[in-house]
Amino acid sequence: MDADRLSSYTFACATSAEERIARRLGLDAVRVGVCVANGVPEGRLVSFGLAGSLGGLRVGDVLDATRVVDETGTTLWEGPGLGVRGARAGIVLGGDVLVHDAAERARLHEASGADAVDMESGVLARSGRLAGVLRAVSDDAGSAVEGVDRTVHADGRTNVAGLLRWIATRRGDAVRSMRDALTALHALEQAVVA
Repeated sequence: MDADRLSSYTFACATSAEERIARRLGLDAVRVGVCVANGVPEGRLVSFGLAGSLGGLRVGDVLDATRVVDETGTTLWEGPGLGVRGARAGIVLGGDVLVHDAAERARLHEASGADAVDMESGVLARSGRLAGVLRAVSDDAGSAVEGVDRTVHADGRTNVAGLLRWIATRRGDAVRSMRDALTALHALEQAVVA
C-alpha cells in the first residue's frame, strides 16, 4: 500500500477502537461515531473499520469496496477501490441499524447484492466526500451479535455499563464477538501495512 496515497485521505472511524488502529498506522483519523453521529468531516474520506458479512465473507476478511449501496441495491458510491493488497474487492451495504440475525443478513444480501454491511459508509457516500471503503469482517453471516449495539455510545466511545450488561446476559456470544472483533481489527491493520 502506498503510504503517500493513504495520507491524502481522512479515515472516518465509527468507534474509538477503530480510530486507535488508524492512528497507530499513522493515518489521519476522525471518530465519526455510529451512523456518523458526530457529523461528516471535511476532506476526502475513507470509511474505515469493522463490518458484518452478508454472505460468504469470513471473520478477518478485509474488503476494499468498489461500491456502496442501499438496501435495494441502489448505488450510493462507486470507485476503483484503494488498491489494498490482500483485500477483496466487493460491495458494502450502507445500513442504518445493526443486523442481528442470519435470515435478515441473507435477505439483505439477496436484495442489495452487497457482501458486507456497516452503518457509516452509506452516510459518508451520501455526503459526496467518500473516496474509498476499507472494512474488515468482524462477524460472519451466522454470528449472534444481538446487544452489541448497546456497548458503544452514539459518539463512538465504549459504553462500559452496556458492555458489562452484554457480557453478563450473552456471555458466550459476547466473548466470541469480542474475539472476532479483535481478529478483524488485526487483519485490517495488517492489510494497511502490507
